[in-house]
Amino acid sequence: MLPRWDGATVVVEPPDVTTGSWAGAPSAVLVDGSFYLAYRLRLPIGEGRGYVNVIARSDDGLRFEPIAEVRREEFDADSLERPALLRAPDGRWRLYVSVATPHSKHWRVVLLEADTPEKLPLAAPRTVLPGDETVGVKDPVIVSAAGRWHLWASVHPLESDEHADRMTTEYATSPDGVEWSWHGTALAGRPGTWDARGVRFSSVLVDHDRVTALYDGRATAEENWEEVTGVAHGRLGDDGLFTPFTADQRPPTRSPFAPGGLRYVSVVPLPGVGTRVFYEGTRADGAHELRTELLVAR
Repeated sequence: MLPRWDGATVVVEPPDVTTGSWAGAPSAVLVDGSFYLAYRLRLPIGEGRGYVNVIARSDDGLRFEPIAEVRREEFDADSLERPALLRAPDGRWRLYVSVATPHSKHWRVVLLEADTPEKLPLAAPRTVLPGDETVGVKDPVIVSAAGRWHLWASVHPLESDEHADRMTTEYATSPDGVEWSWHGTALAGRPGTWDARGVRFSSVLVDHDRVTALYDGRATAEENWEEVTGVAHGRLGDDGLFTPFTADQRPPTRSPFAPGGLRYVSVVPLPGVGTRVFYEGTRADGAHELRTELLVAR
């Protein structure tokens, strides 16, 4: 499930060719034979930050046509981060949008719901993960399995600006994907390792009681925005709750271009074929591009 970089296809170019200009933070699903991809476009701080979430469609997973977008002004936001796109069991579409509260380090998650992806920007937004004065919440990964909704979100402490970049992945469940109950930390950084400063899930795959997560991590505050990707493993208990995850010991996956950012890997299983992965990676000029690879099953 880990990208190899070589042989990947660039799906979306960054909006500019400078450091801090990004196309990425993808969330991809395969529905009725079509790929649907939600992603974030971003400019450097002071020039726009995360200014739009785009939803696009493709027949082959390589060439995408934008079909909808939501912009930061619609949420009175300083920035938008990774969206989570999915089709619910009832057939309706959902977009969970990560919204930065102006003049603060706080984040919250807002839900849009509609009959089709094209109609999502017209939906009335409702905040489903508000955070509070002590934590910001963003970048959820959401799965419907074992009779309930499961969510892993990036949670940031807000006791000081100096530590607001720290992050753990916290786990919650819901009967409907709207009202959530928190159950604790799914994964935290490991002191002295490449993920010591913080961890953030980007994809979760459930196979009966076994659960595999791809996650972003960084060792220091200076590596913020240039996270690299690792693997963690957990299990689904008899009560439908997940135990804390254990990080894999293999080295993380990086871009070949300094400072090596390769993050937000979104995995789309292709039964009988393998998986298609979408991810954000640092390129030679320092900008980030949105890439995809087909990983053939062996």
